[in-house]
Amino acid sequence: MSQAFTSPKTFLTKSKARDIPVFLIPEDSFESWLKKQNKELLAQATEEGFTGEPSSIFLERDVKGCVATIHAVVKKEITGYGFAKIADSIRSILSKDLLETCSFTLKAEGFNKEDITQAHIAWALSNYAFDPYKKNDKALLKLVWHKDADRKRVNAYLDAVFLLRHLINTPANDLGPDEMEATVRTMSKTHGAKVKVIKGAALEKDFPLIHTVGKGSPRAPRLIDLSYGKAKDPKVTIVGKGVVFDTGGLDIKPSQYMRLMKKDMGGAAHALALAQMIIALKVPVNLRLLIPCVENAVGGASFRPGDVIKSRKGLTVENTNTDAEGRLILADALALASEDKPDFIVDFATLTGSARAALGPDVPAMFSNNETLANSLQKLSIDVDDPLWAMPLWDAYDSKIESDIADLVNSADQPGDLIYSALFLQKFLNGTPDWVHLDVFAWENNGRPGRSKGGTEMGLRAVLALIEERYG
Repeated sequence: MSQAFTSPKTFLTKSKARDIPVFLIPEDSFESWLKKQNKELLAQATEEGFTGEPSSIFLERDVKGCVATIHAVVKKEITGYGFAKIADSIRSILSKDLLETCSFTLKAEGFNKEDITQAHIAWALSNYAFDPYKKNDKALLKLVWHKDADRKRVNAYLDAVFLLRHLINTPANDLGPDEMEATVRTMSKTHGAKVKVIKGAALEKDFPLIHTVGKGSPRAPRLIDLSYGKAKDPKVTIVGKGVVFDTGGLDIKPSQYMRLMKKDMGGAAHALALAQMIIALKVPVNLRLLIPCVENAVGGASFRPGDVIKSRKGLTVENTNTDAEGRLILADALALASEDKPDFIVDFATLTGSARAALGPDVPAMFSNNETLANSLQKLSIDVDDPLWAMPLWDAYDSKIESDIADLVNSADQPGDLIYSALFLQKFLNGTPDWVHLDVFAWENNGRPGRSKGGTEMGLRAVLALIEERYG
């Protein structure tokens, strides 16, 4: 796996010899725009079906028939994915030869800095392709930096998101615990963070749940611990489930469900991406990133259904399903995360199929022990077009995760697993830090504007917005 992955070279400081302006028309100003045009242009727009639908485009041509200007209708507030449809439409209409020799410039009169910044992000997202193993024939759309774009935010977001997608898309034979550790170390060197890694006998002694899940694989399990920031700043800890591949263990998955389990480290990819954005944007927090990283393999040393394991916190867990391994490794990591009394903990995990059954693939389930915090995060998620949905930590369901022979079971084997797993994780917090748990799918099944088929980000902008609002 390449450790030097960067965002595509989308933006230019200087336009090319042929530069095509893209005029942005607010949806509610389309009628007034029409009235200002001459009859010839109106006739051309009418024939091409340019009716003012958001994300629609109209190519104005010169007397030689060449594209002179592109007009694009946008919603009043530009969003990261909505605007990507415009870039996709341009790519689908213009030839690859033209796209390789021209640039584009946004004409965005009346739009604010945030809108223009989001337009840049969306434009670059349309350029993403995962191509380490297959030649990518997708032509890049080169955009000249607009003077009002927040370059720092654009680059911070894209570098993190493209790394996230790259990690999730990389097959497990090229992304194991060693490679995940190397990726974190590379990021730490770039930004001056500190990293320590616990594995071997130390992991077995201090993080028995992480060790137990990963001990069946020849690729050694570990806990990756990154820290960055000033001790005087508020402590924020991010935890990400790092199961680099999940066979289901001895409770082995059917092949159709195992097929995409390279993405079971999607929580770790999200956690790393969020940490990288916080550092790049210099949010004043004392940051900690924890990634319990394992492969849940089938082997002679694999843990078994019925095994009882003592956790870092001291609670004992009866393993009722080896395919409910993610909550086990998160439990030890959350126990550590809360020991130094952070102000806020957030974890990301590709945890349960029942979250997808409840909310579909696009809306992550969100749990929190602070109702006010959950309400704020849900509102912010809608505002930034990155929806999350608050689900209940229903205490009456605690009985579902009780064991006859241990403190807890890791799987109740009943409908509602997204709630039971969140209740299970909550048991391993020390004290009552503000905590958010996100159960994400981290995958795009079909491909949409700004989200190519494969690994994708969910909840990232929402949590960043919350952290910036709370600590920025």
